[in-house]
Amino acid sequence: MYIKDGVDRTSQRSIAYVISPTCKVYRAPLTRPRVCDPVKADENGGLELRTMADGRKVEDERSLIRAPYASTRASAAAAATDGDSGTAAGHDGSPKFVYLLAFFSALGGFLFGYDTGVVSGAMLLLKKELNLSALWQELLVSSTVGAAALASLAGGFLNGSFGRRLCILLASFIFSAGGIILSVAPNKEVLLFGRLVVGLGIGIASMTVPVYIAEVSPPHLRGQLVTINTLFITGGQFIASVVDGAFSYLNHGGWRYMLGLSAVPAVLQFVGFIFLPESPRWLLQKGHSEQARQVLTHIRATENVNEEYDSIKSIIEEEERESGRGPVLWRILTCAPARRALIVGCGLQMFQQLSGINTVMYYSATILQMAGVRDDKMAIWLSAATAFTNFLFTLVGVWLVERVGRRKLTLGSIIGTAISLSVLAMGFLLSAQASPPVTIHPSDPSSLNSTCTHYGFCEYCMLDPNCGFCYRENGSKIMSSSCDPVDPANTEEAASGRCSNATQASTDAFWAYNYCPTPYSWIVLLGLILYLAFFAPGMGPMPWTVNSEIYPLWARSTGNACSAGVNWICNVLVSLTFLHVAEFLTYYGAFFLYSGLALLGFFFVLGCLPETKGLMLEDIETLFSRKLCTCGAFGGQNVHYVRVNGGNCLSDEDMSDGE
Repeated sequence: MYIKDGVDRTSQRSIAYVISPTCKVYRAPLTRPRVCDPVKADENGGLELRTMADGRKVEDERSLIRAPYASTRASAAAAATDGDSGTAAGHDGSPKFVYLLAFFSALGGFLFGYDTGVVSGAMLLLKKELNLSALWQELLVSSTVGAAALASLAGGFLNGSFGRRLCILLASFIFSAGGIILSVAPNKEVLLFGRLVVGLGIGIASMTVPVYIAEVSPPHLRGQLVTINTLFITGGQFIASVVDGAFSYLNHGGWRYMLGLSAVPAVLQFVGFIFLPESPRWLLQKGHSEQARQVLTHIRATENVNEEYDSIKSIIEEEERESGRGPVLWRILTCAPARRALIVGCGLQMFQQLSGINTVMYYSATILQMAGVRDDKMAIWLSAATAFTNFLFTLVGVWLVERVGRRKLTLGSIIGTAISLSVLAMGFLLSAQASPPVTIHPSDPSSLNSTCTHYGFCEYCMLDPNCGFCYRENGSKIMSSSCDPVDPANTEEAASGRCSNATQASTDAFWAYNYCPTPYSWIVLLGLILYLAFFAPGMGPMPWTVNSEIYPLWARSTGNACSAGVNWICNVLVSLTFLHVAEFLTYYGAFFLYSGLALLGFFFVLGCLPETKGLMLEDIETLFSRKLCTCGAFGGQNVHYVRVNGGNCLSDEDMSDGE
């Protein structure tokens, strides 16, 4: 339970507000002495304790008082281990097994990143070999994220009923099946089915893996280990780009290897998780107490897990005694702290997608072509460079998350994302302003009915999916340019046959579909790299990290399923509409739009996201006991915690259960 001491204004008697995990509030006289006497703040923002109620010195007092914003906060379980056993083998024994668990779990993140990243380069080959229209390109991209959205919502029920371990095994099996289907797909319809299957695996893995890692990790490592999952996502995207580049040199069928290789890490994860344990918190929730103690002892590599075990068990038992009836989602919506946590978690996931990350990753090769990179292979390798930048700066996030905290890292990341999106938009704006004119208008009467003949500049020609820009180069000068209807069967050449990518060597005529030649392509590439440099350390991993922490155990599976579902739904909306938004707003207008949405996200994070660094999972829900947007910049820094029989003593100046 969570206790707040106070004074009755009418009787001047000491009282206590006791808030149960199911949000029932009791008001009773405080008949026992105060458990603790906070006397002063230490240099890191925490408090010291002098005496207990009976005058005894508190053993390892820094483990009992918790300040969410203190940079040196360690877990209570870790303190108990150090205090009772006198060992110094890390906070909770050897972390090697925890890292092993995180590695095999994060293979799900690798598959997530690989399957979402590989489509960028594969699409350049697929649209040639299978003659894909713009609609089919968007379907192959968005079908995966649509299936992931549905699977992540179903993942809440699956996680609660069957456990985290079985869900990860299921996801890896689905990944393996999807990879095989994609590698042998004879046509675009089977390819679409394979992308749907892969999406189901991504959805289950995306909401299960962060929860599993968070539940098995000690508090002082939890942020880093959950962020490792995002590191594996970006690593998967980078490896996908390298694979795309390597197989782009095959004359036929290179996309089959690109899409089918995802089966290899999926099989590795499946085999590994056969031998790995279930989450001890889920086992306790299901009544498997002895097995949970054994797993916790194995993970922590020490026999002294009593403090952590008892704390988790007492919280779960309270929830079981006092939990309401009805579906978990309804209980979340009617429980103010859990509802606030859900709003914050879903908001973070929404703004992660609305800031355009998957537009950048899915269409990175296409964006580079739009920016004037003509060669398909060069575009694929440059997209590999952007993916490596994403991976590299996610490493920075792993290093920073337990040093500066989730809140500061997210704030710095999202404001930098908004600025870099503006740079990206400026690159496209300058390209549009320097758009070369159309100098040749066809005299063929049959072509006069085409809208392509009415465009005077490449910019407008490019935005029409039925047209392409044909031109010759003389040094840096564009000459003999025309806007021609595209061949419906192959977007790589004009319907008239005047020019195509295949005839460049003999005629010196270039065929530009979806892009215009421009001297400002370097600004677009700079904007991409800056975007990933700011996005990757914070807005990339933090929504997943925070969502794995902020829900009470009874709501964790459902809360993560809902927030992951919001992530994937917004992902579908952005990826499915990007090319159409670019057609109506132009490319620079689309990225200015994403920049504005990222700026809105900054103010949301500033007001609503509290710091969770260093807190035990069972402590974090108290951060949402106050009004919704007072737990961020304006209300979170003066909350301190005292462990009381598995609960907490909340000693802030104001607490309200109202919204």
